[in-house]
Amino acid sequence: MIRSRRRLTGIATTIALLLVVGAVATATPAQQNRIDTVTFLAPELARYGKYDVGVRTLQVTDNNRVDILNTREGEPPPRYDRTLTVEVWYPAALAAGQKPGGEYRTLTRDPAISATLYGKGVRGASPISTGGAFPLVIVSHGYPGDRYLMIHLCENLASKGLVVASIEHKDSTYDDQQTFGSTLYNRPFDQLFVLNEMARLGRAGSGSFLSGLVNDRQTGLVGYSMGGYGLINAIGGAFSKASETFPRSPPNRLLAERGVGNAKADPRIKAAIAIAPWGMQNGFWDAEGLKGIRTPVMFVSGSADEVSGYENGTKALFTGAVNTDRYLLTYLYAGHNAGAPIPAPLEAYASSPAARSSPFTHYADPVWDTTRMNNILVHFATAWFELYLKGDSGRQAYLDSSWKGFKPRTAIGLTLEHLPAAR
Repeated sequence: MIRSRRRLTGIATTIALLLVVGAVATATPAQQNRIDTVTFLAPELARYGKYDVGVRTLQVTDNNRVDILNTREGEPPPRYDRTLTVEVWYPAALAAGQKPGGEYRTLTRDPAISATLYGKGVRGASPISTGGAFPLVIVSHGYPGDRYLMIHLCENLASKGLVVASIEHKDSTYDDQQTFGSTLYNRPFDQLFVLNEMARLGRAGSGSFLSGLVNDRQTGLVGYSMGGYGLINAIGGAFSKASETFPRSPPNRLLAERGVGNAKADPRIKAAIAIAPWGMQNGFWDAEGLKGIRTPVMFVSGSADEVSGYENGTKALFTGAVNTDRYLLTYLYAGHNAGAPIPAPLEAYASSPAARSSPFTHYADPVWDTTRMNNILVHFATAWFELYLKGDSGRQAYLDSSWKGFKPRTAIGLTLEHLPAAR
């Protein structure tokens, strides 16, 4: 009898897998992998804005960066030219007959499986020429990840009059996941370097499609997981002394380069959103280091975050950043994937035997629907950046306790806390 049950269970599992694979194979593009879905329950500011969206891919190179992968303890660190891929979304002027929409081809968490995503961005569309320069938002993914992991946020913000640059961090992608020390060292440097590059390309006469389009003096920063780790440092959260000797930190105490006295915040960054930022739970910041943060920050977390921690992780950062105005948006019972990753591509339901972990769980949450979480994040990100980057004081109302913009009873499962800067 036991063998029969096991056999029936095995048959049922096989049938279920075949149904999933069959659904992936037969679904039309309109049915699968949409990253631009705004549901009926979505809060008000989740809707796309008035602009059409263009998208292009850039390659930028930071010359003479420390080469962490080849650095040895007690030896001078070698240097190399570090090239990053950056995806840029921007307000566009579509040509006659050109329709919104396009596709993005990418890898999943299992790099042996690729996926095609569908959104509103038009590849290579002409930038709009009548809006002047637009504020800049830089987006930084987790470890591992890619430049499309938060594409739902990137497209949506661009439709509201922002230029959005999403970094693909070398040594930290699905098909290029190297030693953790490289990510620990390079994240803040990558973010600040891309800000400088976007400023350079946005200058008049640069020869780039971005010329005259980017107002880098009004920059926002979004980071998820290790992207959030880099963000905290980039806005002035100095690394602790303890972080320098963390077991997977780079050799020769190199994190001291962004420690107390060295982690200067770039004044062009006017606001930040840190989603499940990694590091606090492992002692990468202390009270002294967090005093350097003066940029307004919205922290976002699941209360059951199993990777970055909640009480000893994101919430501890929220309470510890005493010198800035900050908010904490919490998805109750959600894990590490709260709000940031796109909905799991259908291709991610089927995994190769060589997968390091389940591709599906890289994107999904066991409690919350991903699209709903994405819509909520977009709503608050819109209010946050339009308040701080565009000076729209009316957006402050969306950050108070009234849950402005939410349909009745649709804020259940969320908390929003606020702490002002110390006087």
